[in-house]
Amino acid sequence: MGLGFVVGIIGGFLIAHAAFSTIQYRGELKIMEEQFTGPPFNVVIELLVGLGLCLWAGLAVPTKFLSILPHSDENRVVSLPANLDLWFSTTEGRCFHPIQI
Repeated sequence: MGLGFVVGIIGGFLIAHAAFSTIQYRGELKIMEEQFTGPPFNVVIELLVGLGLCLWAGLAVPTKFLSILPHSDENRVVSLPANLDLWFSTTEGRCFHPIQI
């Protein structure tokens, strides 16, 4: 695991903790019979820090970006598989129709 992956996990935990803190804060307001106007400032800061860490990790973890252009050398098909029985063209709606043998 690299540093970017660990930072992403920490960012995810911070976002989850901010959500849990907001839910807990709303529960306390219901007990005190007060209106919810928004999360506390420290929860907003925690959410922004977690979002920043996840964004940084999302940009740091992928090391090499591959081209998505169809005529790129990286996406060129070199050879077809020897067994063409495994070559699927479409699977639309297969889960709704029973398979007849």
